[in-house]
Amino acid sequence: MTDLDTTPTPTSTAHTWRPPAGIAPRGTLVVLPGRGEHGPVYERFGRRIAGDGYVVHALDTAPSTSADAVQASVAAALGPDPATPVVLVGSDTGALQALNAAAEADPAAPLQGLIVAGVASTDGAAAADPGDWQAELEARTACPTHRQKLTDDAGFSRGRLSEPVPDALRTAARPGLPALVLHGAADPVTPLARARTLVAGLDRATLGVLHEGRHDVLNDASHRTTAATVVVWLERLRADANLAPVLTLE
Repeated sequence: MTDLDTTPTPTSTAHTWRPPAGIAPRGTLVVLPGRGEHGPVYERFGRRIAGDGYVVHALDTAPSTSADAVQASVAAALGPDPATPVVLVGSDTGALQALNAAAEADPAAPLQGLIVAGVASTDGAAAADPGDWQAELEARTACPTHRQKLTDDAGFSRGRLSEPVPDALRTAARPGLPALVLHGAADPVTPLARARTLVAGLDRATLGVLHEGRHDVLNDASHRTTAATVVVWLERLRADANLAPVLTLE
């Protein structure tokens, strides 16, 4: 009789965007999607960040994916020798998964930072009537291009934004990694106060507030400003783990 192999196996496909030919990768991002989403939802974000020299992998993890399975999928996407710094990015429930995965990660793992966008609320409040597609679009994003993308996306699951956060993600995780927390001031799903509370409990976190932002911060109308903010933060992380400024405007 042989022992059973209990090692978690990857459960997610990685959708990857790489820097243009001739540009050496400056780091690697792994994106964990939120409720109803899958990796291709982040194509625009991936292409833009890749254009600035970073490899971006977007996974197809679900809110119910265990922390061990998330870590296995992230490791599979990264491969044996990823360009550093390695940063885990999460949106909605993916943000909670990123926090949990980082808190439980092997200290020898290459993870060096977190980007938490539109963190899901754990207080049980419903975002919108799950049967009202227009209300869900209104809650998610003000960007007409992204609204059309979601409407036409056969892989996107409508109505999931109103589902409760899984119990496994309700425990507060507070990893000590440098973190960029992005949140929309007009987010009807999660109050901005939730993001402020999260930042207050992290050791090295920066809060970015999108003044008119909805819930899907990375894919909202301000996606260019958001992407630029991400790149500036990544460049600071590359230069110094303590995030010393690279440029100061006076």
